[in-house]
Amino acid sequence: MLTSRSLRLRASSFDFAEQVFGHLPRADQRRWAHAYLVALLRTPGKKSVRRLARSLSDSATAAQSLHQFVNASPWPWEPVYRKLMRWAEQCTVPRAWTVDVAVLRKRGEHSCGVHRRFIPGTGRSVNCQIGIGAFLATDHDALPVGWRLLLPRIWIEDPQRRSRTRIPQDAATRSLEGSALDLIRAMGDRTQLAEVPVVADLSMHCGSSTLARGLSLQGRDFVIGVPASLPVVASRQLRAQHQDGSGEPAVMDAGKLFDPVHSERTGLDVHTSREGRGNSPLIQSSIVRLAGRGADLAAQRSYRLLGIHSHRSGRPLNLWLTSMVNRRLDEVVELTQLQTRSVQTLERLEQDYGLLDFEGRSYPGWHHHMALMSAAYMHRRLNLPDS
Repeated sequence: MLTSRSLRLRASSFDFAEQVFGHLPRADQRRWAHAYLVALLRTPGKKSVRRLARSLSDSATAAQSLHQFVNASPWPWEPVYRKLMRWAEQCTVPRAWTVDVAVLRKRGEHSCGVHRRFIPGTGRSVNCQIGIGAFLATDHDALPVGWRLLLPRIWIEDPQRRSRTRIPQDAATRSLEGSALDLIRAMGDRTQLAEVPVVADLSMHCGSSTLARGLSLQGRDFVIGVPASLPVVASRQLRAQHQDGSGEPAVMDAGKLFDPVHSERTGLDVHTSREGRGNSPLIQSSIVRLAGRGADLAAQRSYRLLGIHSHRSGRPLNLWLTSMVNRRLDEVVELTQLQTRSVQTLERLEQDYGLLDFEGRSYPGWHHHMALMSAAYMHRRLNLPDS
């Protein structure tokens, strides 16, 4: 029997589910979408299908029906993200679009996309799926509005794996940065507002140079974290001072640009400031270009490289590259802090919304679960009223 709180929860979620999942062609699909959403919001702890079903009904067939809806029922998930982005833009003031990586550890080898991967944050290789998430970031939160599952080549090129996990024919191997660019492109197609900057720090997982080039070619303003090894060229005003014997502009690692010894030896022009007082970070910045030649349009643009120190001495703790060379430095630094919003959201999704708990093995099932989980998160975080 449903409690009064459960009845209120069902009432408050019904209109939201009707709008977000209203594109589903069958009434039973829409009904189970609402049920799964309510179960995610209500069930404490692990969000297995069996536990979700138990929170909805005592019927022995509830778990089978939920499993069928998520794993086997053919329904498109991309329209869900379009509706979620519309809700987020109507209910919040977006500051940036962020992209982040979710490492979903798995015991076996049969879940779609699972592979062994080295995770820099832990220093170990783990058996996992890699999910790339897109978020609409505000001053207080980051709302998930899109996901991609990284598919290694071994999954794309194996007909048996593709057939067993129902990977679509048009699915192809994408790099992690390629998946991130695809998500940003999709957000651009969905937005109903003026586009905001892209903020991302994927430097531990993929090639930041490729990401910067791709965002530049999309015409996006961005601030992205980059590794110290990123090859850059000094700005046009400094090229004449830093040419090697071949006449080509000298290329250096981004981290060396803010190395006191290297900067003093080469005479590079580095701007230093401290935003705020007391323990506020020391900010160093310089105009650079990406290493590249000829028709590489992204390499012809100027960017600002920032080094953010927690103290005056030592190498930069964080390096960021931005296309917004004319934006005030304090505004760009403030944007870099929005990356923590998506990190916090991933932690909440893991702890309270079942990010790590999907037990199915299919490609559609994974995307269905991520779309439903994102809807549950947004419903609660937006504090939507009773309908």
